[in-house]
Amino acid sequence: MSALLEVRGLRTVFDTRAGEVWAVDGVDVEVRRGECLGIVGESGSGKSVTFASVMGLVRSPGRVAEGQILFEGRDLRALSMREMREVRGKEIAMTMQDALTALNPALTVGEQISEVLEAHDETLPARGKARRAAIRAKSVEMLGLVGIPSAENRLRQYPHEFSGGMRQRIMIAIALACRPKLLIADEPTTALDVTIQAQVLELITEIRESLGMSVVLITHDLGVVAEHCDRVLVMYAGQVVEAGPTAEVIANPRHPYTRGLLASIPRPAMRGQPINPIEGQVPDLIGMAPQCRFYSRCPLRRDACLAPVAMRPAGEGRLARCILLDEVPA
Repeated sequence: MSALLEVRGLRTVFDTRAGEVWAVDGVDVEVRRGECLGIVGESGSGKSVTFASVMGLVRSPGRVAEGQILFEGRDLRALSMREMREVRGKEIAMTMQDALTALNPALTVGEQISEVLEAHDETLPARGKARRAAIRAKSVEMLGLVGIPSAENRLRQYPHEFSGGMRQRIMIAIALACRPKLLIADEPTTALDVTIQAQVLELITEIRESLGMSVVLITHDLGVVAEHCDRVLVMYAGQVVEAGPTAEVIANPRHPYTRGLLASIPRPAMRGQPINPIEGQVPDLIGMAPQCRFYSRCPLRRDACLAPVAMRPAGEGRLARCILLDEVPA
């Protein structure tokens, strides 16, 4: 399966009064055509910033300091702002975590879908009534695609008139309006109840399969990743610490952090027993020492972990950032 998106050595920094925050530090990502790639990790691990960098959405005081971002072999960092606007929405689309704040409260749902079509859909008639009719028809089609009932009537409604699950569906409809090749779904089930979460995730899977597009699913939930993703990247403190096929990573985690994430998931067999969280806190990313970033929280830490640690082969198609691979139990 060929790569659609390749990110190599990405470093994104934010300038603060306290110093430079390396929110993303040397991240490599490959998204293959037609696959669903899961990006998992605690809040503050760099998941969203990585893909905001890919989309060219990082602005001052943040900046992409280093790295290569190739989309179908095209270097996105070399594009002008105007050229990048052509890519966003048309070839790569992104849904944000909170649909209520991401959607414009002053515009109807129909107007917000129309904006994307006006900007990127080259199949529309040139002007006049025919163009407006085509935009309306496509807007209705997109709402129908994501399961919004009475789509034609609901085009005139505003975001606050929809439930949380419906707003997420509208976000997905806007993202898919121009049939992008890559959809980046950033925490698409945040603040939704379990039933609605399942509906939204199933919707993304169905649309991915029907349109043949690639999906990056950013989440903190390994259960979601296990059910919907072909491969997974585990991030911690701005770095990828483990990568590989989802089933293998979950069945046999090779990094202590991945193992800790899995151990902290409640299970029916644990009824009445305490949950085992990972002890400690994510380290301060200002002035980080060149060592294993999980060192202060790792139950297996050794003095050798105080040296820089690179990603290492951890089995066929797998990588892990740990010098103690053989000591991490399944």
